[in-house]
Amino acid sequence: MSANQDFIYLSPPHMGGREQHYIQEAFDQNWITTAGANVDGFEKELASYVGVPHAAVLSSGTAALHLALLTMGIGEGDEVFCSSFTFVASTNPIKYVGATPVLIDSELTTWNLCPKALEQAMQSRQQKGKLPKALILVHLYGMPSRMQEILELCQHYGVQVIEDAAEALGSTYKNQQMGTFGEAGFFSFNGNKIITTSGGGALISQNKDLVEKAKWLATQAKEPTPHYHHTTMGFNYRLSNICAGIGRGQLEVLEERVQQKRLVFANYQTLLQDLEEIQWQPEPKGSLSNRWLSCFTIQKGSAVTPEKIRLALLADQIESRPLWQPMHQQPLYQGCDYFGENVSDDLFARGLCLPSGTKLTMSLQERIASIIRKAFLA
Repeated sequence: MSANQDFIYLSPPHMGGREQHYIQEAFDQNWITTAGANVDGFEKELASYVGVPHAAVLSSGTAALHLALLTMGIGEGDEVFCSSFTFVASTNPIKYVGATPVLIDSELTTWNLCPKALEQAMQSRQQKGKLPKALILVHLYGMPSRMQEILELCQHYGVQVIEDAAEALGSTYKNQQMGTFGEAGFFSFNGNKIITTSGGGALISQNKDLVEKAKWLATQAKEPTPHYHHTTMGFNYRLSNICAGIGRGQLEVLEERVQQKRLVFANYQTLLQDLEEIQWQPEPKGSLSNRWLSCFTIQKGSAVTPEKIRLALLADQIESRPLWQPMHQQPLYQGCDYFGENVSDDLFARGLCLPSGTKLTMSLQERIASIIRKAFLA
């Protein structure tokens, strides 16, 4: 979709103003490559914000997950459990390392991974005598998962957790930042995320060795010799000093962006509160979502479909998007084991993401709400 000044995009980037300062510093110092003060600074500042000692900023959230799996020794013959209701980048890295995805359904109180389905999957693997090497736990649209139940299950079965917080930077569970509960966590800084580096991501952990190994693998696994010497296959996954400068400026306004996203969501709720057929993504007590995207489902039995609303909005130059299609529905993942009761199938069939940009004005939200209301009243 080409840029259009009048088009209302789903979640466009929003610069804070200080990004240019850090970029200019990089130019002044002639540090343009994948090293420099911005890379070091962004890693330290991000780690400090979320409350962990170690962070590696990388070329994407996908790269971060790939490196997490590698540094945790996961490979061919292993199974990795993952939320089925997610973007494909949550599961593809499992295949990158030669492991096998096992897909777990969602539940309705968060739309995230269902603890009951997870326990069924764990019991199934215990009976087979081979538990998964890890669980990739997705915090969908910024909403924290049911952490206490899920972490207790994983601890009971001795399964490590990798948090997919790609959409959840700034979200908290019982005042703890998402991404910091597991052995590793990662974020995405894609252009549509709550903060951006144009393209990028980060891996975080309490484990220094894990992050240091990830950084080494991300720079082609070069050995510490004067010449280029390699004993392990590495990758070109580091973030440039320029992009890291954008990230430093963005991080300074993250708290403001979280409040703006939450306000956009609250405005939609107020504007559409008379439409009983609309059900918003819940936020359980103890959880605080960054509300990266404002999402709802339409009550079962309604004559109105998400596609009808999407097309009505698009006709007025407004982007909206269906909820993620579950991985167990994807041709790429046919044949993978799946545990659940098709809650995610139902959410996908009935759900829609609305424009959630942090520059979205009340008048624009009123325009969006008016189109949605007309779709229900037509």
